Amino acid sequence: MRLNLNSLPNSIGFRSRPCYHLRRCPRTAYLSGDRRRHISAYGYTQAKALVYPKHGSPSDVLTLHTHSISPPHSKLLTLRTLAAPLNPADINQIQGTYPTSPPFTSSLGTSQPSAVPGNEACFEVLSAGSGCKNISRGDWVIPRRTGLGTWRTHLQVEEDKVMKVEKDGLKVEQVATVSVNPVTAYRMLKDFAPLKDGDWFIQNGANSGVGRAAIQLGKMWGLQSICVVRKREGAEGDALKRELQELGATVVVSDEEVMEKGFGERVKKWTNGGREPLKLGLNCVGGDAGMAMAKVLSPGGTLVTYGAMSKSPMRVGAGMLIFNDLRFFGFWVSRWGDGLPEEKKRTIDQVLELTREGKFKDVPMVEVPWSWETKKEELLEAVQGTLEGFRKGKGIFKFGDT
Repeated sequence: MRLNLNSLPNSIGFRSRPCYHLRRCPRTAYLSGDRRRHISAYGYTQAKALVYPKHGSPSDVLTLHTHSISPPHSKLLTLRTLAAPLNPADINQIQGTYPTSPPFTSSLGTSQPSAVPGNEACFEVLSAGSGCKNISRGDWVIPRRTGLGTWRTHLQVEEDKVMKVEKDGLKVEQVATVSVNPVTAYRMLKDFAPLKDGDWFIQNGANSGVGRAAIQLGKMWGLQSICVVRKREGAEGDALKRELQELGATVVVSDEEVMEKGFGERVKKWTNGGREPLKLGLNCVGGDAGMAMAKVLSPGGTLVTYGAMSKSPMRVGAGMLIFNDLRFFGFWVSRWGDGLPEEKKRTIDQVLELTREGKFKDVPMVEVPWSWETKKEELLEAVQGTLEGFRKGKGIFKFGDT
């Protein structure tokens, strides 16, 4: 349907922009303020997406592709991305080292089949087809399953591919980052060991998104924690220790301390001579670092591995199994959530309610602005930064005038 430009309010301006898929290049309308929307004279929405035609290093394979989205019909939704985080798993998918990958298609008009990276985001519904029953214009939604491809300004999906989030009292960054790290921490603390008030758990990667979520949730549930972080020298290390203790960590130690010979005795001292059980370990590092935590678990304890940052194998001694009766599990939140979407939705709702109440604090974030004029090089620099060691916070694309 043709857009009548003369009927638009005076607050709307017009700008010319190249049209890549339409025979005639239309003018584009945009709304003032934060709710800007680029619309062609034919009702098409112009969009940009980071895409890759093959696996490889992000700097080598990612390109910024411009395309057009037709008005939604039936059960389709047209979405505008508000925020999308940069997770290590997203980078691994681009590299081809992750177990799953978004689909390679030509649906965006790329010269060869390409995929859009990104698994988390907060979207605003711009328009809905007549067959949509539960989601309408102005709602905030998040992906129902992984692999949606979120590093783009706009997209069009079927209604059942996303889930609605009650946005009152929330920021877009909080909604965009809820479905991976907080849900991972929540489920690991709830599903693998019968923890009760006063029990202990130990975790490495305690400064990560999962680690910070586990500290806060554990504190709310009456749990005590031993939190392991990579060693930082001087004032930086002291500041991080204080920060995690303020979140609720009981003890904060470095990864080097965990590997020392007398670490087990220190754990006994913290746990009242071992009378307060250390039932659970949360491991995102693997290798010897993961096994060092397993060695200090109480008999019958459980080690849950959800990452392998060291890329080293874990060597489980027979004595841990026979004499200490330890249990070893893996947890992949993507598979869990894709298999149990309703339980995923309930967990997300519970975390967001804690966020509204001010009981759950955000992880430090580094915003990467993304507007229509943002260059590919700026976006790729942020993606590459996700691979660096010590970062000031979690990278997140924050979408402005798109």
